[in-house]
Amino acid sequence: MKKIYLSFCIGFFSLWIAVSLQSCKKGDSFLAATSTTNLTQASVFADSSQTEGFLANIYASVGFSTSPSRFVANNVVCGGLDAACDESEPSHTYATDASGFATGTINAGIVSNAPYVTCYTQIRAVNQLLANIHLTKMKTANKTQAVAEARFLRAWYYFILVEHYGGVPLVGDSVYTYATPITVKRSTFAACVNYITAECDAAGAVLPLTQSGLNFGRASSGACMALKARMLLYAASPLFNGTTLVADAGGSGIDQNLVGYPAADPLRWQAAELAAQAVIASGAFSLNQVNTYQTSTPGFGFQGLFPQRVNSEYIFQLMRTANSDLENLFLPPSRAGANGAFPYEGMVEAFPMQNGKLITDPTSGYDPANPYANRDPRLNYSIIHDQTVLNVRTGNGLISGQAPVNIYVGNGNNQNPDAVHQGTITGYYNNKMLDPAAIAATIGFPTNRCLPLIRYAEILLDYAEAANEFEGPTVNVYSAMNAIRQRAGLNPYALPAGLSQSAMRTYIQNERRIELAYEGHRFWDVRRWKIAGQTDNIQALGMEVDKNGTATTYNTFNVTKHNFRPAMYLWPFPITETGKSPTLVQNPGY
Repeated sequence: MKKIYLSFCIGFFSLWIAVSLQSCKKGDSFLAATSTTNLTQASVFADSSQTEGFLANIYASVGFSTSPSRFVANNVVCGGLDAACDESEPSHTYATDASGFATGTINAGIVSNAPYVTCYTQIRAVNQLLANIHLTKMKTANKTQAVAEARFLRAWYYFILVEHYGGVPLVGDSVYTYATPITVKRSTFAACVNYITAECDAAGAVLPLTQSGLNFGRASSGACMALKARMLLYAASPLFNGTTLVADAGGSGIDQNLVGYPAADPLRWQAAELAAQAVIASGAFSLNQVNTYQTSTPGFGFQGLFPQRVNSEYIFQLMRTANSDLENLFLPPSRAGANGAFPYEGMVEAFPMQNGKLITDPTSGYDPANPYANRDPRLNYSIIHDQTVLNVRTGNGLISGQAPVNIYVGNGNNQNPDAVHQGTITGYYNNKMLDPAAIAATIGFPTNRCLPLIRYAEILLDYAEAANEFEGPTVNVYSAMNAIRQRAGLNPYALPAGLSQSAMRTYIQNERRIELAYEGHRFWDVRRWKIAGQTDNIQALGMEVDKNGTATTYNTFNVTKHNFRPAMYLWPFPITETGKSPTLVQNPGY
């Protein structure tokens, strides 16, 4: 395939789709025109391989929002969305969006314009493709599928915008140029929801239910249905459904319709339930039960899911070549990692015991003197704690046995690079989605993983939440929840019978927290549930393990004081964008 060198310029920001080093022309503005090297727009779309390459470039940013290395300062990775909420501590305290949201200091002057620019750059690229694909010499069937994929991708990028900002400008099929006057006006939240779901329906009617073979990784009808389910779940959630955000954030003169539905409607939960149910009923997806390393340890299907490139659970994913990206970010220094964010003690405490009971339950069997024993298997598969056993690499990148990670202090361990206050700020390292063989931690032996953006476990949780809110804790709600808990290795896995709607809601919210940990959901979940005032106004804690001879003690310590204010339920539009157009209304509280 020929490589296409395209750069898209908006204001002072340049997003490089390939490797061309171009600069923005004077006068470039909102959704500015595409610059090319030796390829003109006509020549790109006159060639089918170049058109395919153009479409492939639109896929390039689909994992932008949930990337664990999303926030970078001074050329150092500070973390992803987990570092902006109650999941993790940023690896460095530079002024990034992560630390701004964690400490409550975020504002329109310092917030990154990356969500706005990245998404509108790709939306413009979709519109270019739609406007010019008729020029391409390509089979009609292939052309039809390319259009459907592009429409799904446009809906995907609009969803990212909506989860950040609420209602955003809908530009339709327009392709703006640098000469176009800037008259950007926000569409209502309802209009954005309707647009995204309609695009999903239209694209899903054309695309195959799943993609396989050489087409694996492309958008599918299943992905369309799943994105629709997610969008409708957000739309039914408390933050947007009967919004009071304008008043809560101290805004004035802002139309409530821009940030949600002014009137609540329980039928929105039903719409979300039916959309998730459609994905389930398709029968195309299932919870992974495969692990190529072992098949007997409880929860092996959860652990074995993520290193697999192709599996039954991924509905939409960021395709990657063979890589060791996550190992380089998350593994302790002794395993040549530790550049990512560090999990908080609160996340560790959210995982129940293996018997399914929360550690706060006096009948759970939890022992604070041995806090990691007999816990939900997903804890060990998600978080590295003191004495977690990992493979050891030799100098040539091969594996030489296993050894525990020594994070404790005392016993002459104060100079250990993995130790708390040295290698890790919180006493923990991230283990989520890492290859259990740890061979992927080397350049010479990467894993074939791709990164999940929507997986079937999320759909089951979407269904359980929406159905519980609309109908209460029905048998189907129990079935969806218990399926996830069973795959996790809980014993017994079944939820207690006779739960109230409120009690089931608590279980669902915690199940999302631990099943989907570090996949980019928690930051948004606590906002759409409108509980960030409780979850993100906290004193974040770490764990110090002290060893004195044969005695071991566990002591929590303060890390960072998190602060939250109602304005932070949505992101501010960056000043670089509101300054271009007085019709782009800022979000309340900023």
